[in-house]
Amino acid sequence: MVMTKMPVLFVGHGSPMNALDKNPFTEGLHQLAGKIPRPQAILAVSAHWETTGTQILSAANPQTIHDFYGFPKALFDIRYPAPGAPELAAETQKLVGGDAILTEKWGYDHGTWSILLHMYPEANIPVYQLSLDVKKDPKAHVEIGRKLQALREKGVLILGSGNIVHNLRLINWKDQKAVYPWAKEFDLKVKAALENREDYKLMYLDENQEADRLSVPSADHYLPLLYCYGASTPEDSISYPYEGYELGSLSMRSVLWK
Repeated sequence: MVMTKMPVLFVGHGSPMNALDKNPFTEGLHQLAGKIPRPQAILAVSAHWETTGTQILSAANPQTIHDFYGFPKALFDIRYPAPGAPELAAETQKLVGGDAILTEKWGYDHGTWSILLHMYPEANIPVYQLSLDVKKDPKAHVEIGRKLQALREKGVLILGSGNIVHNLRLINWKDQKAVYPWAKEFDLKVKAALENREDYKLMYLDENQEADRLSVPSADHYLPLLYCYGASTPEDSISYPYEGYELGSLSMRSVLWK
C-alpha cells in the first residue's frame, strides 16, 4: 500500500467545554477532518501529559482520562474508545531514541480526546500519545519533532494540542469577546515566526517582553507547537484552519502544515 504523506496539525484546544459545545471552532474541527487525508493512526502531543523523560503511550486500549474538575457531569461521562497503536509506539520510541520509554500507565487526556471527538467521532482510528519531558529545553522539543517526520510517510497524523497564548489567571470573565492587546501581539508574532521558519524566535521567548511573559506563563500549552513545527518541513505549505481567541487570554489558533 502506498501511503499518503500526512500533514501536521496543531490545535488550540481551549476549555474542556469545547468537547460538548457546538460553535465555530468545533464545527471547524469537524470540517477539517474531511479536508485532509484519513490517517492510518494519530500521534498526539498534548499539553496535559508532562513527565520526566519522554514517554510514549503503548496501551492497546487506552483509557479516557478526565484530567480536570469543576465541570458538568456530562463532560466526565465522555469516553473516547479509540484503539491504541502499540507497534507504532515501539517504532516511535526507536525514532526518538535517548531516554524515551514505552508506558501503558496513561491514556487519552482531554487535550487529545476533546479534539478527536469532533474530528473523528467514530473513534475508529488508532491513537497514541507522546509526553512532554519537563527537563528538556525548547530546542530538544523541536529536535524530537524532527525525528517524528518519518511517521508522516507512514500515514500518521501528528497532532499537537495546546494553546499559543494560555493565561488562565488573566481570563476576562466580564467581557469574554475582548482580547488583551498583549495576547494578540504574541499570537501574531508566533504566526510570523512560523511562516518565516524563525527557529530561534519560536524556541526562546523574551522574558523582558510583556507579550511573551503573559502569553506563556508556563510552557506546557506552548510546547506541543514546537513538536509540530519540528515535524513540519520548509517544503510544507502553512495555513490556519481556525483563528480566534477565547476569554481574552487564550489563542485558539490552529496551524496546518501539508
